Amino acid sequence: MSSPVYDEALSTRDVESGYASGASSEPSLPDVYFSKPHLKFLNSQLQKLEPDEILRWCITSLPGLYQTTAFGLSGLVALDMLSKISGPIKPNVDLIFLDTLYHFDETLALVDRVRRRYPGFTVHVYKPQGVESADEFSAKHGEKLWENNEELYDYVAKVEPAQRAYSELQVKAVLTGRRRSQGGKRGDLDIIEVDETGMIKINPLANWSFKQVQDYIHANNVPYNDLLNNGYKSVGDWHSTQPIVEGEDERAGRWKGRAKTECGIHNPKSKYAQFLRQQELKKQEELSQALQKVSVS
Repeated sequence: MSSPVYDEALSTRDVESGYASGASSEPSLPDVYFSKPHLKFLNSQLQKLEPDEILRWCITSLPGLYQTTAFGLSGLVALDMLSKISGPIKPNVDLIFLDTLYHFDETLALVDRVRRRYPGFTVHVYKPQGVESADEFSAKHGEKLWENNEELYDYVAKVEPAQRAYSELQVKAVLTGRRRSQGGKRGDLDIIEVDETGMIKINPLANWSFKQVQDYIHANNVPYNDLLNNGYKSVGDWHSTQPIVEGEDERAGRWKGRAKTECGIHNPKSKYAQFLRQQELKKQEELSQALQKVSVS
């Protein structure tokens, strides 16, 4: 246990040396920061590692580390690998599940199975703000918001809950299940990325194929979504997910028939960001028109 004298000595030493350490009382160190050259170097090195080795690096290098998951195959592989890490440093990685209120029953059943299989991992569930059910969501935002205002739906059902989770849980870095072999915008993924908010995102299985993921699931008896036995390869909300046919990209069943491939959580320049900007401009225009009416009257 430290004493006031010892703490003062540490503080004095840090000031005199010109360096800050983890014992410093002065908040002079950033939480986590990567320069572009450092990030490029890390990716060049992590690219050579297997997913379990990348995960080991993560738990020793990144504070505030969580796993964001919709319990797809890749995320389940990462979770199983984390559960098997042994040694003096144990993974302390909680899970964040965004319950849009429109998940398949099979997905919600899988969440319960995962909790039972991996009791050492806490699952934090975040729903759209102010609602607990699909009926409440419709009452607040209107029927079929995903059709009538897709950008707003993405924001209130997924992006805002994710941002709230990151803020409340003080998340600094997140593990994702994204892979290059999933196609679309994911084809050029790095192992580690930093978004425009400073959030660090690690894609430990970026190099793996669907077959590698599937083989791991079966070899290690990892629980998975029952829908994958019925032609699905990627599962999201029931209203925007379909089975795929032979030869299609893994995520072709998500928003099928549309150019969309991401909901906004992993695409900071997506339509939801444009939507927010448009909404702000609309408010300013309405305020300006209201002021003009007042001045005329």
